[in-house]
Amino acid sequence: MKIDLTETTASKINKALVQGRRAVGTPAIGMVLTLVIVTDEENAYDALKAANEASREHPSRTLVVVKRVSRSPRDRAKARLDAEVRVGTDAGTGETVVLRLYGEAIDHAQSVVLPLLLPDAPVVVWWAVNAPLDPAKDPLGALAQRRVTDAYAAEEPIRELSARADTYTPGDTDLSWTRITPWRSMLAAALDQSPCTVTSAVVEGEEFNPSCELLAMWLASRLDVPVRRTVSAGPGLTAVRLESSGGTIVLDRPDGSLATLSMRGQPDRAVALKRRETSELLAEELRRLDPDDTYATALKYGVERIGEPDGQPAAPAAADRPAAPEAGASADAGSAPAKAAAKKAPAKKAAAK
Repeated sequence: MKIDLTETTASKINKALVQGRRAVGTPAIGMVLTLVIVTDEENAYDALKAANEASREHPSRTLVVVKRVSRSPRDRAKARLDAEVRVGTDAGTGETVVLRLYGEAIDHAQSVVLPLLLPDAPVVVWWAVNAPLDPAKDPLGALAQRRVTDAYAAEEPIRELSARADTYTPGDTDLSWTRITPWRSMLAAALDQSPCTVTSAVVEGEEFNPSCELLAMWLASRLDVPVRRTVSAGPGLTAVRLESSGGTIVLDRPDGSLATLSMRGQPDRAVALKRRETSELLAEELRRLDPDDTYATALKYGVERIGEPDGQPAAPAAADRPAAPEAGASADAGSAPAKAAAKKAPAKKAAAK
């Protein structure tokens, strides 16, 4: 059932929700949380579809905030709220309210959302696109216990990871981190089967993929070994190689679906490691509402530290690339002054000794 409301208020939306529940014969509320989706009109359909599929596991009230910028200067100053209320089969297993904000209402989205939150239920905010630099300080993010972003949807995903590290607050998470959960589980299980000491690692994946960077930072922070990042044609993350005292451990997934785990002294094993849909990623994040300390540790390790054993970023090679340019770095890194400074470094170390 769908109910369209034009130039409405939060009070009228709540009344429409009650009316809709009675019409479909489900007056009781059996939802466990409120999911707030912040998106634009172009991506609203896909985001809402993912949320509806995730609601099969987590029945919730879904509030979709779509900020509409009017072309007319006169309309930009006029605050207006249009809503579409969905209940029953049109809203998955919960309730859905699509909020379209115009004019001054765009800057006060939290005032529109606050009266529509479920009482005494946790709140999760998901920015499908255009996440703020500091989600915890965003007016909508301040209402939530969990704040979900997606660095992969940003224009510069690697720089987005650096920004997330600078502004991290307990409760923040990113779907780029959720995408590598099966990889982390498989690598941890492989190391449990083969007691050994890992000396180095290589993470291979497509360029500008934040999931690859996060996996490299997780390995470096947990194993305390140098991790090198190499580039492949994809799709996504394609391989991880761990050099250890017991031989090389390789988890290779060239086609984005089936992976092969290779270890010394054991036969190669096929592992189902398919790329998951957004709805599966969102459902995983909704299972836990406490801070993800492992994600925080990996994120704060720093993209720029993925490189050589001395902790400096790896030099670009034919198949390699820097994880992310350092802030304020000169564009002419290969100039004569830079090379001269590099030659002086050994002399300074000798003087220190």
